[in-house]
Amino acid sequence: MKDGFIKTACAAVDIKVADTEYNTSQLIKTAKEACGNGAKLVVFPELSITAYTCSDLFLQQPLLDGAMKGLIRLAKETAELDAVIVAGLPVELCGSLYNCAAVINRGKIKGLVPKMNVPNYGEFYEARHFREGFNDKRTVIIDGYEVPFGGKLLFAARSMPEFVLGIEICEDLWTPNPPSCAHALAGATVIANLSASDELIAKAEYRSLLVRSQSARLYCGYIYSDAGYGESTTDLVFAGDNIIAENGVILSRSKKFTNECVYAELDLERLLIERRKATTYKSMGESDYTFIDVELEPEKTELSRRIDAAPFVPGDESKRAERSEEILSIQAMGLRKRLDHTNAKNAVIGVSGGLDSTLALLVAVRAFDSLGLDRKGITAVTMPCFGTTDRTYNNAVSFAKSLGVTLREINIEAAVRLHFKDIGHDGETLDVTYENSQARERTQILMDIANMNGGLVIGTGDLSELALGWATYNGDHMSMYAVNAGVPKTLIRWLVDHEAKRSGSKLLKATLEDILATPVSPELLPPKDGEIAQKTEHIVGPYELHDFFLYYLLRFGFRPSKILRLAERAFEGMYDRAFILEWLKVFYRRFFAQQFKRSCLPDGPKVGSAALSPRGDWRMPSDASVKIWTDELNAL
Repeated sequence: MKDGFIKTACAAVDIKVADTEYNTSQLIKTAKEACGNGAKLVVFPELSITAYTCSDLFLQQPLLDGAMKGLIRLAKETAELDAVIVAGLPVELCGSLYNCAAVINRGKIKGLVPKMNVPNYGEFYEARHFREGFNDKRTVIIDGYEVPFGGKLLFAARSMPEFVLGIEICEDLWTPNPPSCAHALAGATVIANLSASDELIAKAEYRSLLVRSQSARLYCGYIYSDAGYGESTTDLVFAGDNIIAENGVILSRSKKFTNECVYAELDLERLLIERRKATTYKSMGESDYTFIDVELEPEKTELSRRIDAAPFVPGDESKRAERSEEILSIQAMGLRKRLDHTNAKNAVIGVSGGLDSTLALLVAVRAFDSLGLDRKGITAVTMPCFGTTDRTYNNAVSFAKSLGVTLREINIEAAVRLHFKDIGHDGETLDVTYENSQARERTQILMDIANMNGGLVIGTGDLSELALGWATYNGDHMSMYAVNAGVPKTLIRWLVDHEAKRSGSKLLKATLEDILATPVSPELLPPKDGEIAQKTEHIVGPYELHDFFLYYLLRFGFRPSKILRLAERAFEGMYDRAFILEWLKVFYRRFFAQQFKRSCLPDGPKVGSAALSPRGDWRMPSDASVKIWTDELNAL
């Protein structure tokens, strides 16, 4: 359960209608198997001890007695399991019958939660047998012990403060105001739903929508355990559609009609962080809820869930083109508004033959096209100097020509050498001054051309470079509108690739493909044998790692040790722990040291869930200490 992870399971088991002894045996067997697979929370379907489809047999005392005996046996025979087990049964109280969820832990029945909304429409006739649940806490005597009974019970583990379990039953989720809303606002991070949802055409799609949306709305883990094979088929069929979701994403789902037990690890720490960030998530505190302790051994949860190595890149390939168009449209509309507002008919972009300037020019073309402006109003300036290679120069030229924009070539070597002479630099020492003088000369040229044309300088720097401070202050760091400021390097590759695939020009497609194949480089040092000598990822590390680190730092504020753990799983077989840790240390050092560059960024559009604008998502003192983070890293 380290790092906020807890493994959960939900299962529909093979049952026999009204055979409580058989059903209890099946629940015990499945619970032991699930715990043997590492599950700390096991959720069974609605009325699973008796079966949901007992109908008027629910009014027979032998069935009710058998259900209670089954519950007591289930508790006793799972006493050695380090888990919380939730199963369904009918419970009588003061002459009324309730459809309940029983929460079991370490051999004890910790509480009973009644179904709050009893359906009595369509194929459902539950009100014939059951009363609607109540919120006030009452008690019942089971096997000689008092057991809390009521709708406002939450079950919490002291060994894992992030784990607070709330219960609702089937129809409760389908109502306008599900009980889980109040549970979550009172502190529940996990909702278990014991269900018996019959299978109809297209119902599964709607069911998953409900589960996903509720888990997203409540920033919770949602475990939906559905009745399956074994229920009576007199009029209905049950498919055992078991679902485990987290914050709007289905982590695991059973194959229907199989009675499959499914597993997933919930990241409860992540959910709590999401709640803290969302100031409109207005917690009620403990309110009038009763919190009941459950015991769980604090262990490290082995992860089986997929950790995406490229969290900024759309994972669904079928939707990647659609998402790419959406991102490009956001960028282009941002620039369009700035051009329109300033009445600028011209734009200036420095093109290097690299990914960033390529994307910026593609966005500028979209913006101009949407405004009905002549593409010749876009001036693409290539400014070769000491580090420029034939490959990048030719790509920059071919790219600009294929788009029909105005191309200007200004060799800056003489200007930079004159600057070296002015400041007393020998022009041979390949230091930071040697590099940054070129970047600042290029920016000066772009700014002045923009002034001459009455246009705007379009920035090319991306989100990954901003995070690492991989930009020359008041050089490529500065522009009049930074279209790539919200786009990380790993995503830029997909956007450029998208444009290459949709291009109707063979020349443009070939040029974009070669740009994608070119190593990332600022080209500020002389080439070796005509090839790029200065490769960015050899200096600051792989961008795919840095983008991964950045995502979990910005989105969730995870501690370094957790980010390392997730990265180890995401990049398993690619990078080992030592390699990842080395670059994680570099990331934190650079991220904190370079905040001063981000504190004065030009405007630029946010395109995803993480951004670094000092006016929006990320407000950090430029002189904040990194010590807490490095101390943890050094201890790993």
